[in-house]
Amino acid sequence: MFNWLSLVAGICYVVLGIVMMVYKFLEPIYAYSLGAVLILYGIFRIWRAIAKFRNTDEDEV
Repeated sequence: MFNWLSLVAGICYVVLGIVMMVYKFLEPIYAYSLGAVLILYGIFRIWRAIAKFRNTDEDEV
C-alpha cells in the first residue's frame, strides 16, 4: 500500500511543479525554481517507489 501511495504522491509533486511553472503564482524566478524542485522531488519519489516494487517482486520469488 505504501508503494502505491508513494507513486501517487510522486505524480502529484510532478503535476504541482508543472502547475507552479505554468501559472506562476510567485515571481517568475521563484516559480521556476520551486517548480523545478517539485518536479525533481516527484521524479525521485516515483523512482523510489518503482525500486521498491521491483525489490518486493524479487523477494516473493
